[in-house]
Amino acid sequence: MPKKNIILLITLLLICSFTAVAAQDTSAKKQTPVPEALAVTQHAIQLNGEKIPYTATAGCLLVNKQDEKPGANIFFMAYTRDDVKDRSLRPLTFVFNGGPGSSSVWLHLGGMGPRKVLMTDKGFSVKPPYGLVDNEYSLLDITDLVFIDPVSTGYSRPLPGEKKSQFHGINEDLASVGEFIRNYVTKYQRWSSPKFILGESYGTTRAAGLSGYLQGRHTGMYLNGIILVSSVLDFQTIVFTPGNNLPYSLFLPHYTATAWYHKKLPPDLQKKSLTEVLSEAEDFALGEYALALLKGNRLDPQKKTEIIRKLARYSGLSSKYIEQTNLRIRHDRFVKELLRDKFRTVGRLDSRFKGRDADSAGEGYEFDPSSAAIQGSFSTMLNYYLRTELKYKSKLPYAIYGDVYPWNWNYGEGNMRSMGLNIGEALRKAMSENQFLNVFVANGYYDGATPYFGTEYTFSQIGLNSEFKDRVSMGYYEAGHMMYIHKPSQAKLKKDLTNFISSASGKNNK
Repeated sequence: MPKKNIILLITLLLICSFTAVAAQDTSAKKQTPVPEALAVTQHAIQLNGEKIPYTATAGCLLVNKQDEKPGANIFFMAYTRDDVKDRSLRPLTFVFNGGPGSSSVWLHLGGMGPRKVLMTDKGFSVKPPYGLVDNEYSLLDITDLVFIDPVSTGYSRPLPGEKKSQFHGINEDLASVGEFIRNYVTKYQRWSSPKFILGESYGTTRAAGLSGYLQGRHTGMYLNGIILVSSVLDFQTIVFTPGNNLPYSLFLPHYTATAWYHKKLPPDLQKKSLTEVLSEAEDFALGEYALALLKGNRLDPQKKTEIIRKLARYSGLSSKYIEQTNLRIRHDRFVKELLRDKFRTVGRLDSRFKGRDADSAGEGYEFDPSSAAIQGSFSTMLNYYLRTELKYKSKLPYAIYGDVYPWNWNYGEGNMRSMGLNIGEALRKAMSENQFLNVFVANGYYDGATPYFGTEYTFSQIGLNSEFKDRVSMGYYEAGHMMYIHKPSQAKLKKDLTNFISSASGKNNK
């Protein structure tokens, strides 16, 4: 073949090759869905006598997987105060609920956002079609807020072709939420702002894990504060498994609070204040009761009778029933037993709530009345609010609870399963490395999902030399898991968080 023809052939092959590559690149781009346009709206709210203008932004951010390839769209709703002179001085708080598998609707429209579901002062839903009102206890006056829906919740979804399982697990979840936070801070130029993370329930597990993940070499982001609402870091404190005596003693003060609220304690205890009664129950739980559980079948019969009598006194249950449980009262049994004579059950998330099963003879309860009482109103108002006030519309259903199971409970590089998971160590390490990281923990006395006494125990084991005692503070509220739905508790929580954020930010927050 002539040399001229060979050169021409090579040129044609190169052109075809480049064309094919370009076509592949174009195809790849088409396969990566572009998130729907952000919805940006302007609003104002009156807080503490001050009119605060703010911008609401709703939409998705594309997050990469750990291989730095696009993996999912994460939906968020952000509120930023407009009359701010220097955004670098303004605190920024990322907020999420737990589950795992819950969207951020509860903290968003119940506690921290500028709008909230209309409820009674005690935290009970009103009749349908419900309603929305300005949240007089929103945190927007002291911090900008970003509510995050983890992958498979809200409108957050894996990209087409991506397996859901790569986002459903402790490590996997930390990676995707951590990547979202990094993306948001970068996109909106907030690296120099004081930064906080606020999580509820399993969200506290996520928050503690993120404190270390974000500080790691991949991101290098140091936080000012972690806010834990109804915390669980050590799962052995809440899981009733054979051989684990810990939750029995740690749940007892919650049983006492519940029995006190429903007037099931002896008259001399009912006359006392809740905190006075709890002080007695706590001393017994960590003292005689804990020792009796540790002794097991070596416990002296006479001492066992005495322990049964005191357990009945502080739990509101009968001595006969406690003897039948062998001194070990599981929470799922307690909520059924306490008001059995009245054919009623008490709530798991909030034991102030009462429910009614088909019969009162069973061992377990049919549903959690505290959850059922509010889910309808929050779901309805969230869908209404997004489409009307925030002007965000999507063809997807908003997943209040997403299907994230099976959840991978392996954490870190080891094989730490849920029954033995203690992510408190990650928080301890993060606080050791970041001397300016502070923690605030909000506890509801009537919370049976993550009891306050179990949280106290967990933090008593973090920093055994009390090296963090000035950097961890706790608030207590006469409400349940979502203490913010109870108006007096929400007012107190707002005050507590205002003081915490202002102190931990180290800057003028306006």
